[in-house]
Amino acid sequence: MQGFTRRHTVQEALSWLDVQLRTLDAEDVPLRDAAGRILASAVVSDIDVPGFDRATMDGYAVVADSTEGATPYNRIPLSVVGDALPGAPFTRTIARGQAVRIMTGAPMPSGSDAVLPAESVDTEHRRGGSSDPSGGATPPGTIAAISEVSPQKNVGHRGEDIVRGTTLFEAGRALRPQDIGVMSSIGLATAGVVRRPRVRLVITGNELLPTGSKPHDYQITDANGPMLAALAERDGAVVEFPGLIRDDADAISAALGVGPALSQVGHVLPDVPDIIIVSGGSSVGIEDLAPMLVAQYGKLAIHGIAMRPSSPTGMGTLGSRLVFLLPGNPVSALCAYDFFAGRAIRVLGGRAKQWPYRGVRGTLTRKISSPIGRLDYARVKFDSGRVEPVSVSGASLLSSTTRADGFVIVEQDSEGYAAGSEVEVWLYA
Repeated sequence: MQGFTRRHTVQEALSWLDVQLRTLDAEDVPLRDAAGRILASAVVSDIDVPGFDRATMDGYAVVADSTEGATPYNRIPLSVVGDALPGAPFTRTIARGQAVRIMTGAPMPSGSDAVLPAESVDTEHRRGGSSDPSGGATPPGTIAAISEVSPQKNVGHRGEDIVRGTTLFEAGRALRPQDIGVMSSIGLATAGVVRRPRVRLVITGNELLPTGSKPHDYQITDANGPMLAALAERDGAVVEFPGLIRDDADAISAALGVGPALSQVGHVLPDVPDIIIVSGGSSVGIEDLAPMLVAQYGKLAIHGIAMRPSSPTGMGTLGSRLVFLLPGNPVSALCAYDFFAGRAIRVLGGRAKQWPYRGVRGTLTRKISSPIGRLDYARVKFDSGRVEPVSVSGASLLSSTTRADGFVIVEQDSEGYAAGSEVEVWLYA
């Protein structure tokens, strides 16, 4: 065993990684499956929505000046010549003094320019006739306007919602449910979205038991597999997790999709996903086989990073696939995922590379110490602007991240923060 010959800075690691990243190709998916996906290209409407003038309330379509001067004491009769319903328009042209009974959303009849609300009409005559206050009779087949309506009142116009040629959504937008509704309203059945990155999890360790098992003797139950799967899916990946892998060169080679038994030396199998995330066996011990295999069959570009936790993190490529070697300690795995693997998944899937965490400012209640030359990921609690460190060590203590509300980053050129310092906290939720 020997230590790392050098440790890359976090910025060096990120710089290498960003050069490797590109957005994946587009694919068409049914609108029903498009919520949350990332648009690959702009959506431009080729129609007006609505495609016709329509009533915005129930009532009677009229020529507005037919109702001029109407009041409950000056009832103006209008002849009812038909009905207009959504999807069943009145097809003739109406003139002054005529009305068409119309429902909300129905097309406005030709010749009409307003909708007289139902409450502005006396319809007693339609059940046998009635008399107006002056003693005159209102003949059957007519209504009486008892208030006037102005032109274009209660009318929704063609293109009022969407005008033909309008760019509705730009590429890179994460589609929301209401976006899906708008896309459907212009006649789309599918959405062109960025393909979701395929991620394979390779969780190694002879001491590990599968999820659902009770720890016993000297064995522990796997925490990294479920945690990393949830993180990758949060960031938009399709996750393949075939199960735990023993610390054995042949088993790890098979999980990586390399080796003489699977393909020619130096080549990966064509069905290996876009990203492989290995957890465990990433350091320089005698059982740390993954770095050796990546170097043998691909390129191990980064191994050892000046950060705490997660210093044994590695990155490289197998063919065109990115490989991330994360430490087996759970907090280290979480930290390395946040800094590197999650960034790659988001960029490949068309999302922003930045953390999906909300940043807030607060004041430290106790100091956070850190040596120059190493970036530190310090877990903290946050309450009403007060920031309390939970732990700055203990990479195997995953529960420290559940007690924490978020984390503070101490950059490598800093010795930390004194009590009372204002710091930025990245909140887990």
